[in-house]
Amino acid sequence: MSHVVTQPTLGSKAARVAASAAMDKADELGVPMNVTVVDASGLPLAFLRATGAPLHSIQIAEDKAVTAVSFGIASGAWDREVGDVPRIWDSLVARRGFCALAGGFPIRVEGGLVGGIGVSGGTEEQDVECAHAGLAALGLS
Repeated sequence: MSHVVTQPTLGSKAARVAASAAMDKADELGVPMNVTVVDASGLPLAFLRATGAPLHSIQIAEDKAVTAVSFGIASGAWDREVGDVPRIWDSLVARRGFCALAGGFPIRVEGGLVGGIGVSGGTEEQDVECAHAGLAALGLS
C-alpha cells in the first residue's frame, strides 16, 4: 500500500501561455485586466497586470482562479450550484479566497484538474471572454 499519490498539475510554461493569451484578448478589447493562473494546489504560476488595471482586481483574479481549481467549477457558476440558500452563501463568502464572480475557470487536461485561470478588471462578460482565450491557447475550451 502506497502512502504517496501523484497529482498532475499545470506547468509554468503552459501557465504563461494561458496568461499571455488572456492578456492579448484584454488588449484587443481595450480593457486593462489582471490575469492569474494557478496550479492544481491553487498556488500562482503566472500573473500579468496591464497598466491601469484596477488594484483590487489583482486579488479578485487570483481568488477566481483558486475558487475554480478548489471546486472544479467556474467561479461564476455558484448561482446555479447554490441557488437561494443563505446559509450556504454565508459559509462560502466567509472563506478567504472564495469568489463567485464570473471569470475563473478550472483547467482540465485529459479529465484531470490541473489548474485554474482567473481574470478580473472588466465586466464579468469581458473577464470570461479573456479567460476563454487563455484556455483556448492551451487547446482547451
